[in-house]
Amino acid sequence: MSAHKKIRGGQLLARALHEKGAEHVFTLAGGFCNPALEGFMECQLPVINCPHEQVAGHLADGHARLTRKPTVCLVGPEGFANAVPAMLEAWGERSPVIFVTGSSTLKREGAGGFKEIDDVAIAQPLTKYSVSISDGTRIGEFVDRAWKIACSGYPGPVHLSIPVDVMFSSFDEDAGCEERPYKRDMQQPQRAWPDPSVLEPLLERIARAERPILIGGHGVWWGGAEAKLEQVGTELNIPVFNVPYHQKLLSEQSPAYMGLADVHQYWPSKTALHQTDCAIMVGGRLDNQMNFGNPPLFPRSTELICVNGSHEEIDFNRAADHVLLSDPGAFFDALIALRAAGRWALSTDWIDANRKERDIWVKQMAEDLAKETSGPGWEPDEIHPLQLSLDVQAAMSDGDVLVFDGGNTHFWSEIATNIAGRNGLKLDKVLHPGSYSLLGVGVSLALSAKNINPDKTVVLISGDGAFLSGGLSIEAAFQEKLPIVVVIDNNGGLDCISQQQERLFAGGTHFATDFRDIPFHGMFAGMGGHGELVERRRDIIPAVKQAIASGKPACVNIKARGVISPIVAATSDKRDKASIE
Repeated sequence: MSAHKKIRGGQLLARALHEKGAEHVFTLAGGFCNPALEGFMECQLPVINCPHEQVAGHLADGHARLTRKPTVCLVGPEGFANAVPAMLEAWGERSPVIFVTGSSTLKREGAGGFKEIDDVAIAQPLTKYSVSISDGTRIGEFVDRAWKIACSGYPGPVHLSIPVDVMFSSFDEDAGCEERPYKRDMQQPQRAWPDPSVLEPLLERIARAERPILIGGHGVWWGGAEAKLEQVGTELNIPVFNVPYHQKLLSEQSPAYMGLADVHQYWPSKTALHQTDCAIMVGGRLDNQMNFGNPPLFPRSTELICVNGSHEEIDFNRAADHVLLSDPGAFFDALIALRAAGRWALSTDWIDANRKERDIWVKQMAEDLAKETSGPGWEPDEIHPLQLSLDVQAAMSDGDVLVFDGGNTHFWSEIATNIAGRNGLKLDKVLHPGSYSLLGVGVSLALSAKNINPDKTVVLISGDGAFLSGGLSIEAAFQEKLPIVVVIDNNGGLDCISQQQERLFAGGTHFATDFRDIPFHGMFAGMGGHGELVERRRDIIPAVKQAIASGKPACVNIKARGVISPIVAATSDKRDKASIE
């Protein structure tokens, strides 16, 4: 071993990640990171330097969501604190981000070393695995372990903390190679196959159902089973719904897809949930969004089945009537086989009824919007946030990518996306904040989509508050030459919070939620991009088209009226509720 070449710990780290197949690294370069950056340079692994560690984490999360592969976020010890919100967002969306953070010297651990922080303990509840690498010869082992944990079962972020003395010290370049596994390249994660003795009774129950529905969750996406989900829905005539706060599994134009399983943002789902005799949730959690599996969302008469690919999810879904440990794709294969075996007799009546309900909803939303914007108190050409999102999508084309971010902006855009899809727009992808509804991720998600799909038009609809939370990341659009279009739903404040306050505070007032008149479009123009202010509804579509055609990072700053969204209106009570929970 003594004759072998010596390299720094950071270079060992870079080589181990390169061997795994890492394709994207995001960082805010700092002194602690230099040995790893040297290694990434030697491995020719692309590194994007970001204006803030939180931005680096969100970009890593966005790339992981879109590629379904682990990505790397590398930051120093003080940067770890800045990256914590990105850990939270990745945790909520189950993104396999490898967070690597430099830390104070191992030699003086606990003595108040330079920038010392207990990063391992802080990251513990926000990751699947958080550990400090105290021995440089084991760097490859820990990378291998972290990578596999991030990808296996229920995917999610992991955290490796590397003390500065381990990062800078020299080790044999083949350190740890004398131990198994001798090859540490990327391998496909193990997947759970259903126990036939559990699967068969469930198939019998589902085959007897007269009004079944499918609710797809995160596990379907991370298992790459969305095409099979659509096949089940279309071939077996089962309506398909998407869990809220997760990117869309199926196209809005899919003949099986109905909308969100959310009674406020898509009220026909309430009818389906109350009329179904068998609700099958695949790859999802019975959390607050699903009312923990309880009435009134799931009536007592409904048979609730949860299918999950890992024990973590199964154990979480204790409220289900029946559970099945199974890879989502394997379960869908078993359902599809029922038809081939002559065991499926469901007609199109049930799915047709759901399609009719969706059409009624689309028509009703249009009528309600027209009535509201033509009624007393509305100025001519004043802009409603739902109309804003509909007009933005009217300026887009099939195959484009849409991202939205914010409070009410998010909720109105969810509704508009379903309407636009039903009316014919076929977007390639729809992205937004995950289950923690963290503001400020929109620009990073849009940049990730553009970086991975440079030939696609990527449009972000962001609330003004959301943009202020994460807009600094737009610098990466200029630095990396990624021309995304940012549409600001500018209502002059944290409108979602204001509306909750007005239902809570005496006198219907709001407090500490207003912004000054911010010229977001001028910011983009000053940085060398395209910017335009829109104050009339008739100008939205031309402005968005011009922004797309500019070929630059662009901002369309739209002065819109703050209007309470159905989800906030339905779930915030004037006296008793302080938030939408």
